[in-house]
Amino acid sequence: MTTVLIADDQPLQRFGFRMLLESQDDMTVVGEAANGAEAARMAAELHPDVVLMDVRMPGLDGIEATRRIVAGGGRSRVLILTTFDLDEYAYSGLRAGASGFLVKDALPEELLSGIRAVATGDAVVAPSLTRRLLDAYVHHLPAAGTRDHTPASPDPRLTPLTERETEILRVMGQGWTNTEIAERLHLAESTVKTHVGRILAKTGSRDRVQAVILAYETKLVG
Repeated sequence: MTTVLIADDQPLQRFGFRMLLESQDDMTVVGEAANGAEAARMAAELHPDVVLMDVRMPGLDGIEATRRIVAGGGRSRVLILTTFDLDEYAYSGLRAGASGFLVKDALPEELLSGIRAVATGDAVVAPSLTRRLLDAYVHHLPAAGTRDHTPASPDPRLTPLTERETEILRVMGQGWTNTEIAERLHLAESTVKTHVGRILAKTGSRDRVQAVILAYETKLVG
């Protein structure tokens, strides 16, 4: 059973989320918070698997609440859900440690699958934002002309990876899902999940989003 804490300042929005989540046999809502301070406090008390977090709330906003929840070191993972498809919200939320970002016009099945993905340690980002986020991140890396021309040594974060794991990290960085990786590399999906888990463990990545950023940082994807 996946336990969920709903954080949203709109009572009707919380009610709608609760109705949807509790219609599922594998989910239960353990609490509701009307602002970020309540969300951080209740996450520390209730230890939900997933915190469904709004961004714009009175007092402490969802970004700072996410930062506090993640800094607490508990097992709760945060899925940010907002009305506003804005890059700064997504970028700030993921930097704060959120495991996913969706907009509120997502279909119910997209929200449910997103919660399940985050609960199992995966990550999810709204398709409309994924490419823009990665492009924005790449623009923060040093330009080619500013680096010296000595041959680059292998990034130490990649050295623990096998050749197959490096290949899978590369295509993860290109946005392939586990199903696509399995189909295109002729692997069983369970094998892909095992490889992804090992990649996260070996590189110290909290989730798939961090692994994708690593693929860009280390120039596996350009």
